[in-house]
Amino acid sequence: MDSGFDSNGTFYLINKKKQTPIVFIHGVGLNHSIWEKQINEFENTVLIYDILGHGKTPLNKNKISFDDFSDQLLNLINDLKLDKIHLVGFSIGSLIARNFATRYNEKLETLTLLGSIFKRSNDQQQLVNDRFENTKKERKIPHSSLKRWLSDEFLESNPNERKKILKILDENNLDNFLKVYELFVMHKDEEDFKKINVKTLVITGENDTGSTPEMSTNLSKVINNSYVKVISKGKHLCSIEYSYDVNNAIKELIND
Repeated sequence: MDSGFDSNGTFYLINKKKQTPIVFIHGVGLNHSIWEKQINEFENTVLIYDILGHGKTPLNKNKISFDDFSDQLLNLINDLKLDKIHLVGFSIGSLIARNFATRYNEKLETLTLLGSIFKRSNDQQQLVNDRFENTKKERKIPHSSLKRWLSDEFLESNPNERKKILKILDENNLDNFLKVYELFVMHKDEEDFKKINVKTLVITGENDTGSTPEMSTNLSKVINNSYVKVISKGKHLCSIEYSYDVNNAIKELIND
């Protein structure tokens, strides 16, 4: 694999192959390494990177928007001379992917939205508001997040995976994390979904309490040429716990 920084300082890793590249966008508080179970599982080139303010990529603005994240991705793929991509976004990465698709649809062959929120209820919104305020108060990303992301059985039988994710969370620059997390918390689903004109997979875990199957179903209804896949028993990080199922779903989309 090749690694480096683009002209704007975005850190990336690329596994060069012949097929159209698949670009994976990670979630808030995480980094490129959460895609370890995807990087070598496709016949396509795979590109993973650290979003603004995460991993090895700096964040030099006090106020940011989803346009900033889309422009970050556009600069990266332009620097790497990638004409078309398959785009996969997870959690806040799916919101970045949605923004990118509405602005730069011509760059996409397919779109995958993994663990994507849509039209939170009042109770669901209050839960994320409370988590955000608690993180600001405690000045620490809570380790309890793992209980929402992965099953107890997986965490017990995969202690190294647990340690790896907790280490990523603990190494965050908290000020940068809060800037990005606030975008996720306050998101209002105001994208112009009619501008998304590529085949789209909306996928989530059966037991994902933050990005529910109901949300995915409703999101698919507003995106033309889209369909829903629910990963049996999966939680938010089903791309790790049920990577085989998630990878196969993406393969079916891009090879159809």
